[in-house]
Amino acid sequence: MKDILNELESRRAKARLGGGQRRIDAQHSKGKLTARERIELLLDEGSFEEFDMFVAHRCTDFGMEADRPAGDGVVTGWGTVNGRMVYVFSQDFTVMGGSVSETHGQKICKIMDMAIQNGAPVIGLNDSGGARIQEGVASLAAYGEVFQRNIMASGVVPQISLIMGPCAGGAVYSPAMTDFIFMVKGPDVVKTVTNEVVTAEELGGASTHTRKSSVADGAFENDVEAIAEVRRLIDFLPLNNREKAPVRPFFDDPARVEESLDTLVPDNPNQPYDMKELITKIADEGDFFEIQRDFAANIITGFIRLEGQTVGVVANQPMVLAGCLDIDASRKAARFVRFCDAFEIPILTLVDVPGFLPGTSQEYGGVIKHGAKLLFAYGEATVPKVTVLTRKTYGGAYVVMASKHLRADFNYAWPTAEVAVMGAKGAVEILYRSELSDKDKVAARVKDYEDRFANPFVAAERGFIDEVIQPRSTRRRVARAFAALRAKKQAMPWKKHDNIPL
Repeated sequence: MKDILNELESRRAKARLGGGQRRIDAQHSKGKLTARERIELLLDEGSFEEFDMFVAHRCTDFGMEADRPAGDGVVTGWGTVNGRMVYVFSQDFTVMGGSVSETHGQKICKIMDMAIQNGAPVIGLNDSGGARIQEGVASLAAYGEVFQRNIMASGVVPQISLIMGPCAGGAVYSPAMTDFIFMVKGPDVVKTVTNEVVTAEELGGASTHTRKSSVADGAFENDVEAIAEVRRLIDFLPLNNREKAPVRPFFDDPARVEESLDTLVPDNPNQPYDMKELITKIADEGDFFEIQRDFAANIITGFIRLEGQTVGVVANQPMVLAGCLDIDASRKAARFVRFCDAFEIPILTLVDVPGFLPGTSQEYGGVIKHGAKLLFAYGEATVPKVTVLTRKTYGGAYVVMASKHLRADFNYAWPTAEVAVMGAKGAVEILYRSELSDKDKVAARVKDYEDRFANPFVAAERGFIDEVIQPRSTRRRVARAFAALRAKKQAMPWKKHDNIPL
């Protein structure tokens, strides 16, 4: 018996070494952690339960039968993050560059199937050179099986991807179908097919995909920072689509008054202000987890807590493009709203929007269809929806940003809010074209329009605004609104699925 136990420990020790000490040292020399070290950081201490430690590939071509490392380049299993179960796979670059074989893919599929069955998030730590060429189509089939699991898990359990090394070719489509993607920055220099020398960052790195392509939700300097942020994110999310997000202890008075909010909106309507100040002053302890901070900064998305409960936030940012909606902002916000709705996370919308960004580039890029995505996302969302108008909300953008007409539950406005088809100057130029040469008349017309429409009371008279509130009391009013909506049940007409304008 002792010999058998020793054999077991010997096999385990060898499996834990992955591709061997030399390759582990090479990984460390690049400032990167190994697959197992990443899992140790991600999960609570001592909580990891590994699956398939001894699985090996079955390929016999190109002399592969002589090299069959245990685990086959990916570490899989489950554990806990702050006591809550998650499933995880971590690709091991020290074993054949983390390349995906048939059995490598099967290991990933096994834990994804278990995650769907048992209702827990899937976290993928990606560090792979791509498909294992020696296995040919079997490797491609493995990718396809993983993709199918991504699709089946979508909207059922949260899926989070960390890109901690190479991830190219067909491998990119699995992370692209997950809910959140975080990337670690890398310095490698590469040469393109046109012999242009660029860095890996410029070609497809973290900065490119967080700032320009919107593929990734956050970029971090190293493995440790990225993993710490994923642990923080998991704390905001439910385990699956049938459970609520965790309620965390809080020490912040829900009725807290913030007198500084009374002066947040400047007297000059053309002067911007930072909407993030409002978000942090509403949130418990000022804690705000922002999603896609570096992309489409004219709209803000992320998570806060109110009375310890997770709330998704969508907010126009007057500091960037005056808070206008454009193609990128619409796509960013629509995806976030749909995630919140899929996982029963209430949505708070903070509105200061002058309209959709005009211009030929927006029209050529399909701003109409992209704007419709956000409209559609809000309209189909059945979670509790609370909206606060802080300054202006004009035209179609007023309707899009969680208006009462899209079945928002509570619609509040500050006294500084304006709800109108357009701003006073533009309206006068259309309504009184014949008087434009008379500056005094124009000024009088503008003032008359502002007096009549540059306020929230016309909309309030029609029931489109439920209440005009003092800015200082926003946290209390919003918290009470969400508390009143905790038992909300709302159904959509039966359908197999919708046909959102993609």
